[in-house]
Amino acid sequence: MSDSIPKVSIVIPHWNNVEILSECLKSIGSTIYTDFEVIVVDNASTDNSVQYVKYNFPDVKLIENDRNDGYAGGCNIGADLAQGKYLVFLNNDTIQNPNWISSLLSTIKSNSQIAAVQPKILNYFDRKIFDYAGGSGGHMDVYCFPLARGRLFTHQENDEGQYDNKEKCFWSSGTCFMVRKKLFFEAGGFDNSFFAHMEEVDLCWKLQAMGYEVWVDPKATVYHKNGLTLPMYSHKKYYLNHRNSLLMLFGNYSLKNVLLIGPVRLVFEIIAFFYSIIILDWKHATAIIRSLFWIISHPHIIIKKRTRFSRIKKINDKTIMESMIRTSVVLKYYIQNKKTYFGILSK
Repeated sequence: MSDSIPKVSIVIPHWNNVEILSECLKSIGSTIYTDFEVIVVDNASTDNSVQYVKYNFPDVKLIENDRNDGYAGGCNIGADLAQGKYLVFLNNDTIQNPNWISSLLSTIKSNSQIAAVQPKILNYFDRKIFDYAGGSGGHMDVYCFPLARGRLFTHQENDEGQYDNKEKCFWSSGTCFMVRKKLFFEAGGFDNSFFAHMEEVDLCWKLQAMGYEVWVDPKATVYHKNGLTLPMYSHKKYYLNHRNSLLMLFGNYSLKNVLLIGPVRLVFEIIAFFYSIIILDWKHATAIIRSLFWIISHPHIIIKKRTRFSRIKKINDKTIMESMIRTSVVLKYYIQNKKTYFGILSK
């Protein structure tokens, strides 16, 4: 390993569906970059995933968990055993263009302030549209509603080159992103309490609170089969998205901003609940109630998260919020009918 060609560790959390993992590993085999290792963290799969990887991909480092630790826990376990200077967290339901690692590495090495970088993420089944999970760089409004260049809530834009510029963003998608291993551990890694969904947003928030930047490099491209592990409109996905977004808000903001922003966010939650009732979307309605109950009943986890965050925080909320969207994405989308990232930014 040299500074010019540093070792990269690709960490893939996995749970069942060996077919998609197989295609992912075969795609990685076409990667142009030479010095990398692949670590598959199997979260107690009940199919033949473990045996398949051992037999067909003997060079892959396989970690066999005895329980499902989710995306966050699985990635943390893989990172602990990684030998590379840079980590790449990759979903098992992706394929990549051959130069993906080289492009991401070139960007992250270009500036020591860049802590993490993601590729452009397109839909595997329709490669003309951006994928739901990440698009071309993630952003977030001050109420902790995430969006991406190319995807706003369930609306996915066509990729017409409108987001092909390399630039700073607020978060890198957990579908695929590269991060400096040293900074990943200094930030405390992924928060295991998230289990899955938005743990990468939380990590990127922490990295920025430490004084670093997050970028997107659209020259690197990954194609994602969104919704295979957890269906788009499942109760669990709704629940994790609502709960983890609230967990970030109450865990990362200063107490002053929690008191200012928290009540507004809770109003949005109440409105979303009644709207779900009106349209008879019981999965969503019960997920919102369940997420609010979790927040109320787990103050110890929120306090612990706030304590950990305060230890690494070097940048104040005001500066971090300059990287956020100051208006409500929810109001822009549902009231003003703004369905694109550029539409959200417009007055």
